[in-house]
Amino acid sequence: MKKQQVIRIKEEAGRCLLCHEPVCNAGCPHGIDIGRIVRALNFENRVGARRRLPVVHYCENCDAPCVQACRRGKLDVPVRIKELFCDLFALHVDVPKTEVDLSVDFCGVHCENPFFLSSSVAGSNYDMVAKALSMGWGGVAFKTISLLDIREASPRFSALSKEGRSFVGFKNIEQLSDHTYEENLGFLRRLRQDFPGKVIIASIMGRNEAEWTRLAADMETAGADMIECNFSCPQMVEEGLGAEIGESPELVARYTAAVRKGTRRPVLAKMTPNITHMEIPAKAAIAAGADGIAAINTIRSIMNIDLDTFLSEPGVNGQSIEGGYSGKAVKPIALRFINEMRKDSALAEVPISGMGGIENWRDAMEFLLMGCGTIQIATAVMQYGYRIIDDLKEGLGDYLALRGFTHVQDIVGRALTYIVSAEDLDRTSIQYPCFVRNNCIGCGRCYISCFDGGHQAIRLDTDGKPALDVHKCVGCHLCILVCPIQAIEPGKRVQKK
Repeated sequence: MKKQQVIRIKEEAGRCLLCHEPVCNAGCPHGIDIGRIVRALNFENRVGARRRLPVVHYCENCDAPCVQACRRGKLDVPVRIKELFCDLFALHVDVPKTEVDLSVDFCGVHCENPFFLSSSVAGSNYDMVAKALSMGWGGVAFKTISLLDIREASPRFSALSKEGRSFVGFKNIEQLSDHTYEENLGFLRRLRQDFPGKVIIASIMGRNEAEWTRLAADMETAGADMIECNFSCPQMVEEGLGAEIGESPELVARYTAAVRKGTRRPVLAKMTPNITHMEIPAKAAIAAGADGIAAINTIRSIMNIDLDTFLSEPGVNGQSIEGGYSGKAVKPIALRFINEMRKDSALAEVPISGMGGIENWRDAMEFLLMGCGTIQIATAVMQYGYRIIDDLKEGLGDYLALRGFTHVQDIVGRALTYIVSAEDLDRTSIQYPCFVRNNCIGCGRCYISCFDGGHQAIRLDTDGKPALDVHKCVGCHLCILVCPIQAIEPGKRVQKK
């Protein structure tokens, strides 16, 4: 029953519009912060959601005026808040009584928590960053500062959606900060003065060694705690900039050394994923004086070609370009690159600031478990706002507390030993799927996928429910993945005959 409750909770909460000012709150006669609870559920923070429910189960006998107020009803059907909360009340969730210190030390800099805005439009002026830091973010990698004359295109964003979920993937054709050099230095100086306990990372990009050195020196003078070298922006108009640097270990080394010459602050080299082996330029950066690595930046992409006009998005006056792909879909790629760097003996102990597809605390945990010391986020902020920091911190803190960890560092890198080379995998045993027939609704999805894309190991009984042919099943678990109600589970592992 718990699994079905979790499915219902996730699906119904996912219908919420995540309004700026939830009108459902005003409709609650018991003063429950409905919007905040549903937002927590959207970001995988069930413990935080359960913590905010009152002790008394008011919802059970309520006529639910909150549902009538729900703005979703103007589109189709309101969020079924009463049923959602009844499921949440019935779901057993352990709520820790203690809090965990989320502070981390990264490249010798103390951070109050590991969550940073990554270098993007989400951190591109004083007011924006000040709001984010006031809401609890540990720091910011300010949008890349340069001496270039930046003129942005319009429009410059596009999103990939699937089954009602927008921003599964996100494309941007933005370049660097379009504020003047002096304006950007002014932003950094004000942020340093007004937020002395926060960490300010200045992202920079130069055209030659002299510019890289000057930029680094000026950022330190303005108050930056770290310097991040943007070796990875995929859509620069001039040759020898952005991702073209990150694809060349020689350029990475040359410009890292130039930055090192200009500053005593920790230096991060931000790597491009538009390359086969990121560890090669990463090692060049460390050898030339970088203190850590930031990875990954966006992936070169083309998105959403219109079948009538043949124009891809975003379309700028009848044209488009390759742009940077980000969002949830790139997370597996980011984790792969981080694993490869961590498995290289020359990079095994090098601090890494991880990014790429992080939306909630569970995503962040994956990066920490793969060996990242801090987390950077942009696309999720652009979709949901700075407020996601609430569930990021709460979710991470609750996870650590419930498992007896006292510091974030306790879990950093713990997943690395479980990722092995192909020849080390156990290929002598098989784990068959197990059908939970009481939960099965007889949709036949497992049968279709197994027959058309698997090994024809499933047949349907007279009641429309699946039965397994163990002589044909290879234990691939495709059926588990396609089951829409999670009525198929991993079974026992046995030795192959």
